[in-house]
Amino acid sequence: MTSRYPAISADIINLFATRDTHAVEVAVLQPADPFLDMAGEDLRRRIFLTESETGQALCLRPEFTIPVCLDHIRSQAGTPRRYSYLGEVFRQRREGGNEFFQAGIEDLGDRDTAEADARSLADAHALLALVLPGQALAITLGDQTIFEAVLAALGLPRGWRMRLARAFGSAPMLQAALADLANPPRNGQLSGPVASLVLDGDLEGLSAHIASGMEEAGLSASAGRAPADIARRLIEKAELRSVRLSNEAFAALKGFLAIDVPLDGAAQALATFASGAGLSLGAALEKFAARAKAIETHGLPTGRIRYDAAFGRPLDYYTGLVFEIAAQDGERPLVGGGRYDRLLTLLGAKTPIPGVGFSVWLDRIDALRETAP
Repeated sequence: MTSRYPAISADIINLFATRDTHAVEVAVLQPADPFLDMAGEDLRRRIFLTESETGQALCLRPEFTIPVCLDHIRSQAGTPRRYSYLGEVFRQRREGGNEFFQAGIEDLGDRDTAEADARSLADAHALLALVLPGQALAITLGDQTIFEAVLAALGLPRGWRMRLARAFGSAPMLQAALADLANPPRNGQLSGPVASLVLDGDLEGLSAHIASGMEEAGLSASAGRAPADIARRLIEKAELRSVRLSNEAFAALKGFLAIDVPLDGAAQALATFASGAGLSLGAALEKFAARAKAIETHGLPTGRIRYDAAFGRPLDYYTGLVFEIAAQDGERPLVGGGRYDRLLTLLGAKTPIPGVGFSVWLDRIDALRETAP
């Protein structure tokens, strides 16, 4: 592990050694497909892509979670297992350079998710307290599971639940999705046979019609999306446009997203919301309350931790807890993390492996240390 921040790095490596972690180094050049498929739009558009001699899509390592998980799967290591890392990542950025250092811990395989979540947050907080002594910190939590439980309880169809879940973590995407849900846009682009086939949900007929049109235009299906894929997407879009929430349900969704309270009162705030809206959040709320209690057990100040129901992080693989820690009144996070229980299965693990982790931005920490009195 090397870094251009030797003082910070030494402190972090010493901390990792006390936290029962296995130090790991992963290759700078990584297969691109896992990031393109699972990392989220914000990261996808900033990746540096290249290609191998055989035509395989590769990229410079834009983050550590996916590479660490891939290495864990390849090594067939047992779980639970905690990995720590410190090294460069490469992203196209507006501010600063395109190369910067991150450090973090990936906690894989612990079935006690409340405890693992709390430990991850506590480790991240301890790291910042070590390298930024005396710095006031602001911790913000969100929960993808709670958000998806609300969507399901409201009776939204699967297509809308998927679109809103993907938007969680991006305020502009979420606002656009909510606007479309409140006032479904009309589609003036479809007409004639295509419009009729879409309206009827005739996948086979629409696929055949699209295939015929492509053939007449001299287009090969192998050069792009298959006719069946195009037909399926058109029908899905039409189904999404046909859904409109009742005023009561839409008000409930907006009311949920407005919840922003200290963590020590968050479980009660969610229970009160659910009761008032006539919704059942079931196991999702029970797990939320168990995690809040575990966080308190780790000695973190739950009265000063903020739970924001609309808060997410712009990575598609998150499934539960998401969190960021920033300097008090700071604009950019120093730490970002969350739970990703489906990621390892998507990457090829033969059995489900729960995971949670965090990364810290060493350049941002260094900048704060330079300005400290």
